[in-house]
Amino acid sequence: MKRCLLISGLLGLLASCTTTPPTIGDPAPQLSDRRAEQAYQELFLQYSDRAEIYDGFDTRMFAGATFQTLAFREARVQRLAQFQYLPKPRVEELLAKERAEEAEFHEFWLGVHVNDYRFEDFGRKNTIWRMVLLTPSMEVEPASIERLGRSNLSMRSFYPYMGVFWIAYRVRFPKVLTDGTPVIPPTASHVHLRLASTLGHAELRVHAR
Repeated sequence: MKRCLLISGLLGLLASCTTTPPTIGDPAPQLSDRRAEQAYQELFLQYSDRAEIYDGFDTRMFAGATFQTLAFREARVQRLAQFQYLPKPRVEELLAKERAEEAEFHEFWLGVHVNDYRFEDFGRKNTIWRMVLLTPSMEVEPASIERLGRSNLSMRSFYPYMGVFWIAYRVRFPKVLTDGTPVIPPTASHVHLRLASTLGHAELRVHAR
């Protein structure tokens, strides 16, 4: 009897340890064109990763990040155009804006879910977190971190790892150093976004191009 109770308790404990936060709310919107949806999701997975930080069986943080490469930016605009039936001139305007931003920064979309709101301070001056972009040749700190707010259905239509209570950030890194050296060398196949603090650390690995 004691053995059965012990096994039952262990199973309950393991069930409570999950690698994703509870799913709450409506699922992320998808395109009615199944081929277009599949193509976007495949590209999304190429430039996205997820990670978690735990303290024993307690969750400290869930994180998801997507590298805003030119290919992904263009796919995101086309996805928006399909959702909203945008006219061609508006699509071209958005594409031009994305291309200009991509030429200036290495940018990540970062989504986080923390169980204690005090730890969700990435954009603050005295944040507990150190965030860096790791490339084969160096590590660099962000040029800017912008808090975009709580997740909504629009965000989730592009970044399906975003849960209802997740918070979104825009994180930008320089493309070149002051001496002109590229932050991401031409030969790099992958880069990492590292989030580290006294709570633990997480590294999110994505394709560099």
